[in-house]
This record gives sequence, structure tokens and C-alpha cells, in this order.
Amino acid sequence: MKLLVGLGNPGPAYQGTRHNVGFEVLEVIARRCGSPARRSRFQGEAAQVSIRGHSALLLWPLTWMNLSGSAVLAARDFYKIADADILVVCDDFQLPLDTIRLRPGGSGGGQNGLANVLTRLGVTAIPRLRLGIGPVPEGMDPAVYVLKRYGAAQARMLPDLLERASEACMAWLDDGIEEAMNRFN
Repeated sequence: MKLLVGLGNPGPAYQGTRHNVGFEVLEVIARRCGSPARRSRFQGEAAQVSIRGHSALLLWPLTWMNLSGSAVLAARDFYKIADADILVVCDDFQLPLDTIRLRPGGSGGGQNGLANVLTRLGVTAIPRLRLGIGPVPEGMDPAVYVLKRYGAAQARMLPDLLERASEACMAWLDDGIEEAMNRFN
């Protein structure tokens, strides 16, 4: 079993914001899998799917971004998933818009939801896919920026970004983190 986690904030007020791009990538993957039924589990919404012969759990934590680790920990422990078999998908305002970056581990890098996942799991070797949503305009608080919706020009770039990110997730499932990094970074 593999675990794909999309980070975001729950509720309609946050739909379409930069901070919810992790949720949106999972939506693309779920549609590819026939939009499976979701169940309320692990302090979030979860859907078990088969993707290219891989058994996977898609998890949308509903704990608020900065507390996402409790949902990931619950799912990991319930299914006894190895840390290397977890992929966290999140936004990164330090990367330019339309950039994706896979890494096998490391720090939270300023992304508080990812940092909470790492803290709760007690490891830093958790694969992650960061989607660029930056740069933050000069003088704007990053916390305000990530909760804003995309401008018209940026919104036109979003479908391609989500598609490439979902393909990167598929490559991680099929070939592992190193091969996916070689193809998408």
C-alpha cells in the first residue's frame, strides 16, 4: 500500500487558493481512478484506489494545513505503511509558479503543513512533491499570499501544473522517487 497525501485547508473558503494545490493534485488523480467514493477516516477524507496496478490510499487531511501530520500518522500506522511509501504533495511559495520539485526527504523548508507531517512522523525521509506557487509579491505577508486565489493569467497555467504533478505522482508509484526526480525536476 502506498499513501498519497495532498495538503490543504478544508472548506469552500479555501477552495482554489494557492495553499490547496496539494488537494487539487489528488483530485486529478482521483478522477483518473474513476472518482472513487471517499470515506471520513484518519481526520480527513480517504479513498482506496488502484493506480496502474498499485494499491494506494489518497488522503486529504481535514485538520487544517498546519496540523496535517496527525492525519498522515493515523493512516500510516493503521496500514503499517513504510515512510518511503508516503508521498506528500504541497505548495511551495519559494518555487516559481509552474515548477514542480520532488525530493526523497529533508526539512519542511518553510511549509508548515509538511513540517508538521515530519514532526508527527518523527522522520525527515518522507518523499514530497512541492508545487511552485511563488514568488510572493514584495511587501506581502507569505501567510496572506498562500491563502489568495490565483490571478487570471496564473489560473490559466494551473491545469498544466496539476497534470504534470499528477504524472510525477504516477512516476513515483511506478518507478520510485529517484527515477521520478530524474524525469520531473
